[in-house]
Parts: sequence; C-alpha cells; structure tokens
Amino acid sequence: MADTQLMVWIDQDLCTGDGICEEICPDVFLGRDDGLWVVKEEASHFGETIIFDGADGAGHGPEGSRGVARVPDSLIEAVVESAEECPGECIMIEPYSAEIVAARGV
Repeated sequence: MADTQLMVWIDQDLCTGDGICEEICPDVFLGRDDGLWVVKEEASHFGETIIFDGADGAGHGPEGSRGVARVPDSLIEAVVESAEECPGECIMIEPYSAEIVAARGV
C-alpha cells in the first residue's frame, strides 16, 4: 500500500469543469458525466479503486468534503500542481487524518 501524507477533495460548488486536474494527475482526478470532477483512489496505489462520486455500491464513496481521497506520496507534486492550475480553485488539500478516512464509510 502507498504511503500517504495528504488527502484531497473537490468542492463541487466551485468546480468549473475545466478538467485540467485529470490531465495533470489522472490517478487522483476523474471527470463525471455531468461535467464536474471527483477524486479517486486507484488500486495500483491502495489495493482497490474507490471513486468518490456519491454513487451507491462497491468501489464508490461519498462526494464533496466527505469524499476525501488519500494522495499517494509519489503523486503529491502532481496534486499540488492540479490545485494551483485549477481555475475554480476547488481542489482542497489536507493533511492525512486516519479519523477522516475512517469516517468516509468505505
């Protein structure tokens, strides 16, 4: 399993749907059919893929501020670049918290 010091989520109210985040870091960001982006944890880093899009079922988790994805340490620079380049300033980066990860319910 990947080491992680940070977590990330997207404020859907601020997302402009530009998609530059996914261009920069496709292992963490994913575009939805509605034109907005969400975060995810890829199996290649964490053993299973979880998409924080609010959908039901296995492989999905809550969206918004409850849909916090762990950031593999190897992708920190790419996630920070995504946040800096985001025109909507909607990418929120936080220090890793085991309590918040446990509260996601996935």
